[in-house]
Formats: sequence, structure tokens, C-alpha cells
Amino acid sequence: MRTPAEAYRRFGKVDAAGTPLYARIAVALSESDEALRAIAAAPARTRQPALVLAALHDLALAGRAPALADAFAAADGDAAARAAVDTLVRMSDAVLAVAAGRKVQTLATARCAALYPAVAEAARRVGADAVGLIGVGSGAGLDLHLDQVGITYSDGRTLGDPSSPVQVSTAVVGDRPVPARAVPEVVARIRIGPDPVDETDADDARWLRACVAPDEPERAARLDAELAVVAASAPVLLRGDPVELLPDALARVPAGALPVVTTTWALSQLPLEGRLRFLHRLDETATHRPVAWVAAEGVGVAPAIPTLGDRRASGHSILGLGVFEHSRLRAEAIGRCWSRGRLLAWLADP
Repeated sequence: MRTPAEAYRRFGKVDAAGTPLYARIAVALSESDEALRAIAAAPARTRQPALVLAALHDLALAGRAPALADAFAAADGDAAARAAVDTLVRMSDAVLAVAAGRKVQTLATARCAALYPAVAEAARRVGADAVGLIGVGSGAGLDLHLDQVGITYSDGRTLGDPSSPVQVSTAVVGDRPVPARAVPEVVARIRIGPDPVDETDADDARWLRACVAPDEPERAARLDAELAVVAASAPVLLRGDPVELLPDALARVPAGALPVVTTTWALSQLPLEGRLRFLHRLDETATHRPVAWVAAEGVGVAPAIPTLGDRRASGHSILGLGVFEHSRLRAEAIGRCWSRGRLLAWLADP
């Protein structure tokens, strides 16, 4: 296991090579005995370089580290390094408190390219002309706003909103084209999880901005566009055990609309027993109305979704569709995807 000095030096030389300000700061932290003592006193998870640098950035954005904010604004690597070391040494409790309560994340957008045709396919199979989207998991993302994102596939096909400020490009793998069906009207957007990110909350939005390096203006501008899309139709957030919250979430989808529950690399955080409970709860809640489940999960992670003979840890995920109707589950693997949606192979029949 690397020492903190080794971890920060490597982060600066390798992981942050494309972001000069973070690279300079990480190396400076690796060379400061006082900074390293502060880092070493924190729990192991909180010592991660990316997390600590994001926490420093968060304090700068919040106006609590003005010298660091000024150095970031001036893109002055030496000044940023000095200010970061000083901030960490003087405000170590504040820096590490921010890091302890957060994890590095961005608004996941590429997965919309895999989810969009899957949701449209679910609506087609049930004959629904409106859907309510229910996202499972605490991570930030635009999966609940997939209809408000413009999606371009490498074969020239486009889906979603072509005028959206958020545009996604995805490569199509294989010979079968992605269907051109549109997702019907979205009448509900609900996220359930232990601690879902609220992109409309000032602190949560600032943290998402802090996870973008200060010398990545294009990523920052993209994030602002993504946050604007979410703010225009903010989802309902339900905090708690997703399995227990499913009935409440489904009840919030208006009658006549198809509830579509999406899990995007979320079920792997549950033990097998928890995944089976999730499947059972979906079945229970589909007694009086159809319910669809769209899963983008690792091979073998989503119960009842066929694995197509693929091996676990094979480097790709299975895009699955389950439809619960009249106490019957129809589950199918309708695609494979790589890099969280940046490559998609569509497999379902037209």
C-alpha cells in the first residue's frame, strides 16, 4: 500500500497529468510534512487525493478559502499549490469534514444513450403513451431526464431532444440499429436511495462543480448545462432503503402512465439477498398495473435478466428489460453496453 506521500505524488504525476493545477497541488501536498500529517490523521477513505482536492475546491467555491479561489481564477499553479497546502494545514478539520461526507462524482449523462431506447421499448411493449421514471440509487445523473438530452449515435440516428443544451454521442456496436422510437411523455421523475444527490440544492450542486478541476472550463460549462436541465424539472427525492421505498415511488406515478424503474450500476451495491428482495418487491407492486424495469448492470448482477452466456467481469454490462404484468415477469437482455453507455450494442428484435 502506498504512503500518502507516494499516493499524492503519483496522483500529481499520472492521474492529474491533464489538469496542471491539480497536478501541481498534489505534488506540493506530497512534499509538505504538515499537510501529510493532516492527511494521515484522517480515515483511509478520506485520504484519497481526488477527494481531498475536490474538498479544497469546494471550500474555494464556497468562499472559505479566498487565496485558493484567487489562484484558481488566475490559473497560477505555484500560487494554487501554496494556497492549497496552507488551507489544508490551517483548515484541516474543515477540509476533511467535507471529504468525509462526500464522494467524487459527476452527473452521469452517457448512460442516457442506453436507457433511452430501452425505456421507449418498455413503453411500446405495454402500449403506454406516458411514463413515470423512477431511478434507484443515490448517484447523480440525468437518467431521469433522458427525454431532455440530445443523443446522437454513430450510425447517424438521433433520439431525445435535438435542441437540448446537453448532447451525448454514443458509438453503436454490431449490425443492429438502435430503434428510432421516441420515449412518450414523462409525467413523473422520482429518485430513491439512501442519500440521493439533490442537484437543485446549493451545497450538492457546488460539490458537483468542485469535482471538476478548476482548469477544465469545458467540463464546467457542460456541468452547468446539465444542472440547468435538472433544475427545469427537478425530480422528487425519496430517502431511505430503495426496496422499501418502491411502493411509495410507484404510487406517485399517475394512473395511466407506465412506471419505469431504472437501475444503472446500482444493484451491485446490494448483496444477492437484497437484489432478490428488490425483484420480489417489484413483482408485489405490479399487482394492479404494469411496471417496467430497465437495468444497466454488470453481467449476472441483475436477477432474472439473461446473461447471454457472457462471463462475469467481462468488461461490459447487460442492458435488460423486465415487464411485470398480471403477476408475470417477462425479462430479456436487449443490449450490451460499455463505458457506462458510450458504446451500445442493441440486441432486441424490432
